Amino acid sequence: MTHPRLLGLLALAALLAACAAPPATRVVLLPQADGRPSAVVVSAKGGSETLDTPYQRATASSRATGAPVVDRADPAQVRADNAALFDLAPPPAQRYTVFFETGGTVLTIASIQTMTDVVSAALARSGGEILVTGHTDTTGMAAQNDALSLLRAQQVRQLFIARGFPANRIEAVGRGERELAVPTADNVDEPRNRRVTIEVR
Repeated sequence: MTHPRLLGLLALAALLAACAAPPATRVVLLPQADGRPSAVVVSAKGGSETLDTPYQRATASSRATGAPVVDRADPAQVRADNAALFDLAPPPAQRYTVFFETGGTVLTIASIQTMTDVVSAALARSGGEILVTGHTDTTGMAAQNDALSLLRAQQVRQLFIARGFPANRIEAVGRGERELAVPTADNVDEPRNRRVTIEVR
């Protein structure tokens, strides 16, 4: 049988060993929900390292003199170890596009049905926000297209508000002909460019 005093000494030795281990900070770069690239710089006394690939991991000790040690974490293990945090993450943004008849703010027939589906999805998303961005084709003057794109975005915004979505959580902006879905020359009537994009996040 182990002597009680020996047990006490063993426990003390284990505690001292744990205290002697330098505290470490670990950073894991997670992928963006929309697939966009991201990066983070992890610094320590001896230098810094940039993480720019999903699931890269940097470990830095507060007592070490070198730069952080970089390796790759196992994605499944990261999720398993942090399941509660992943459960708290908001769902990924939903993106939709609706189209307009030429020269105005009248939605196409197909887009009217799409709007019904989009509004229902947005209302089902608790605490969500909406970004509505209007676009035009290249027909007409640039200043007119700026105004028209904003009118289109504002009209879509009103459709959400009319169905009960909080107005203070919807932003409407116009981009004119600056961000064409289908690149064209000037004064080209392209239906796929007469659109409003909707991001529900």
